[in-house]
Amino acid sequence: MKVDSATPRGRSGRSTRPADGDGRRSGTAAVEARGLTKTFGTNRAVDGIDLTITEGEIFGVLGPNGAGKTTMLQMLATLLPMDGGEAKVFGYDVRREGHAVRQLIGVTGQYASVDENLTARENLWLFGRLQGLSSKQAHRVGDDLLATFDLTEAAHRPIAQFSGGMRRRLDLAASLITRPALIFLDEPTTGLDPRTRAQMWDTIRGLALDGSTIMLTTQYLDEADELADRITVIDRGRKVAEGTPDELKAQVGASSLHVSLVDDADTARAVALAAGLIRVTPTVDPTGSGFSVTLSDANQAADVLIALRAHHLDLAGAAVEQPSLDDVFMALTGRPGDTPAAEPAQTQSAQTETRHS
Repeated sequence: MKVDSATPRGRSGRSTRPADGDGRRSGTAAVEARGLTKTFGTNRAVDGIDLTITEGEIFGVLGPNGAGKTTMLQMLATLLPMDGGEAKVFGYDVRREGHAVRQLIGVTGQYASVDENLTARENLWLFGRLQGLSSKQAHRVGDDLLATFDLTEAAHRPIAQFSGGMRRRLDLAASLITRPALIFLDEPTTGLDPRTRAQMWDTIRGLALDGSTIMLTTQYLDEADELADRITVIDRGRKVAEGTPDELKAQVGASSLHVSLVDDADTARAVALAAGLIRVTPTVDPTGSGFSVTLSDANQAADVLIALRAHHLDLAGAAVEQPSLDDVFMALTGRPGDTPAAEPAQTQSAQTETRHS
């Protein structure tokens, strides 16, 4: 998507205005779910999850491979029946009013739903016709989307000749034929190269700036940190935490001071000084050339550095670091964030169904 360089980027600069006249019930959250549950045999893939998504926000769902992210998304998008709990999308009950829900959502799954035997323009025309547009309207909307996603030059090329990034952009474009109020993105940048991934981030920001609400599942810690207004962390089918990126980081603890010394022989003295000042035992670096220590107050960093200077211990470097989402993930799940990989869908056929029935 083409993004105006003057448009603010990131969480703080995004508009949250909702679109008008699109069938939403006024005064409602975009998504409300309580006790959402799904089982496959003895496997409880989603186990009693509650969540609320506010209109206009990018809501991140973060979790390791197999955590239940895709299953939860498919239930909210009416692609899988719920075994327990309840959910509403813009006030419409997902169980009883699925048709109304499908008029308000767009879904981009992990598996591309475009037809490789057709060109990009033909694919978008087909999606438009399936969703009730006239032939002329489908061509007009499709051409607009091709321009928006920088795919006009490739409009008449068969999908088989598209790169992975181009396929993902076209797949997202197809989910926007009807300009849905709520967009579900299931790991939209998995497998993309860094440049294409950055372009997709800009696309997602642009959709939010245009007023769409977005639910984004991801295994990329930096992606959730960069894009999401709020994040829910899911592990083994259960929600283990929720909040803004900063709130989640604050749950892990305070910041840390990392110190490197010019002379390795000074490390022991430096560690003793730091421990005496802040009553916390520092961790010596594996190289023996420095240490790290957790701070209960960021001002303690100045106390330690002043003391080291007063004792003539020369520093090679020093930095105060805030907890990262990787630290959050480790603290909440007991393991570091996974390398992104496609989550095996329990019902892959659901990914190939028509997005808006």
